[in-house]
Amino acid sequence: MSATPFKNHSQESRTFTVRAVIAFAFVFIALLGLVSRFYYLQVMEHERYIALSDKNRIQLQPVAPTRGLIYDRNGVLLADNQPSYSVTLLKEQVKDLEGTLERLREIIPITDRQIQRFRKRLKQRRRPFESVPLRFRLTEDEIARISVNYHRLPGVRIEADLIRHYPYGKSLVHALGYVGRINERELQRVDATNYAATNYIGKLGIEKYYESTLHGEVGFQKVETNARGRVMRVLERTPPVPGQDLVLSLDLKLQQVTEKLLEGRRAAVVAIDPNDGGILALVSTPGYDPNMFVTGISSKDYGALRESDDLPLFNRALRGRYPPGSTVKPITALAAIDSGAVSPSFKVNDHGWYTLTKGGRKYRDWKKGGHGIVDINLALAQSCDVWFYSAGHKMGVDPMADYLGRFGFGSITSLDLPEATRGILPSREWKRAARNLPWYTGDSLNLSIGQGFLLATPMQLATATAVIANRGRWVQPRMLMGQYAEDEENGFKAAPMAYDYGKQKPEDVSLNHPEYWDIIIKGMVDVVHGPRGTARRSAQGVKYRFAGKTGTAQVVGIKQDEEYDAEKLAERLRDHALFVAFAPLDKPKIAVAVIVENGGGGSTTAAPIARKVMDAYLVGEDEVDETNFESLMGYDHD
Repeated sequence: MSATPFKNHSQESRTFTVRAVIAFAFVFIALLGLVSRFYYLQVMEHERYIALSDKNRIQLQPVAPTRGLIYDRNGVLLADNQPSYSVTLLKEQVKDLEGTLERLREIIPITDRQIQRFRKRLKQRRRPFESVPLRFRLTEDEIARISVNYHRLPGVRIEADLIRHYPYGKSLVHALGYVGRINERELQRVDATNYAATNYIGKLGIEKYYESTLHGEVGFQKVETNARGRVMRVLERTPPVPGQDLVLSLDLKLQQVTEKLLEGRRAAVVAIDPNDGGILALVSTPGYDPNMFVTGISSKDYGALRESDDLPLFNRALRGRYPPGSTVKPITALAAIDSGAVSPSFKVNDHGWYTLTKGGRKYRDWKKGGHGIVDINLALAQSCDVWFYSAGHKMGVDPMADYLGRFGFGSITSLDLPEATRGILPSREWKRAARNLPWYTGDSLNLSIGQGFLLATPMQLATATAVIANRGRWVQPRMLMGQYAEDEENGFKAAPMAYDYGKQKPEDVSLNHPEYWDIIIKGMVDVVHGPRGTARRSAQGVKYRFAGKTGTAQVVGIKQDEEYDAEKLAERLRDHALFVAFAPLDKPKIAVAVIVENGGGGSTTAAPIARKVMDAYLVGEDEVDETNFESLMGYDHD
């Protein structure tokens, strides 16, 4: 049996000590490395990491400006901003998007179209943690139903927003235009930073033209967020600059009276102040409610508007191109005598037709038996076609095209109407380029009475009439009157506002014989006040003197040996009725152009409308007296 050796405590003690020293050294070195790293991160790299930390914790959010309001010339609010509540989704907080959408559809009505638009907006989202609207204009009941179901709907919010509201609906849509939700194409045309929080942009009319003025400037706020991106508090705020409030030259009462006069018709009226070019009324009927377009119109409603035979979406006042008919006769007569083609004493013997060659085609007068001996005054007052055929033949196309161009035909002379079109001013060069045909003498005859290739808009006719009222002095039509400002006495005023339209003012119409203005205007006065004027009935009981000119534009051609019979034609194939006028005669305050599609004679339909528009503006007759209105209608011609 072997003996058990004794333990060497001394050796074990030395071994333990060595191991402890090694372990301590290792721990010390590790601790030194850790302290060094702490020092490096917290002292040496402090600035870098504090910046990274703030980036995670602090976000810079854009704040949308409040859109400027729009008023009429009397301070009546035409375009307002109203609060609207929408249900939105924050994608970062929604775990099951499809499930959330289904639960929402169980709580409030949501159409497939709204879901489709939501998905499109979700793809177009411009930044993380940006809520995307699903449905707009929630009712109080719908808000309550969503609120009690918040626990089932993570990431769903109810948000308030200011949206555009047009209190007068379709009465002003063709004058103001409207705003709608901004799209990607529009974002590329504007300053993306300034529109960072903006959901709406002007689509048509004044809302579109003055978009930069109405929009304002975006603001910013620095907010503290948690790890999920929810805002905890606002640290700093740079408030947005609201858009400017604009005052338009429109007169709401005149606009509404005019709209009532045109009720049930396809028609347009433009009224201009000849003194400064301010547009007093711009009506195109039928119209539509612009409020439907602000947050998005349904496919059903848009389809009904687009497919309507009456074309409510079409702005007849600015884009309707019509043969102006006899309404341009004052200008073609002025061209004939001022160019020297005929003298002011020039007369014709009107048998009811005019021929270029013996036995050739007959260019008929509206009066079957003719007007007998006709001078320039009777030619204007009675709208004698034969006088103009003869003068147009002697003059040719060049002077006519020249003078018509001086009055704004064939060009866009308005300042802030983006939908305006230039119409057609025919000439030799135009016909060669457009039809690859030479200009014929018969074309000159048609042009002399406002037919043939000549096409003009109601805005152009009103503008030309204002130039005549000013005896050649040009004013450019515009909607903007100024910027809304407070006034101690009246509580409102339109402060002057500088705006660069980038358009040069047309040259004033300077005549070789300025005294010829008297001849032309006298003829227009006799249209309404003369014993044989075509629109003399429209001046019955008038409290002021005015000048006017009737017009009738053919829609379908009539054969040589046929007579025009409206009763035998479908309503949409009947002649258009036109009338232009300015008043009062001595110091004009309003120039008006009226067109009623398929309305028949200008004296029958258009002239009474123009008379009531002028009455409403000049003598304050705001109500349409149906009995008085009917009494003004009488058929002579044009």
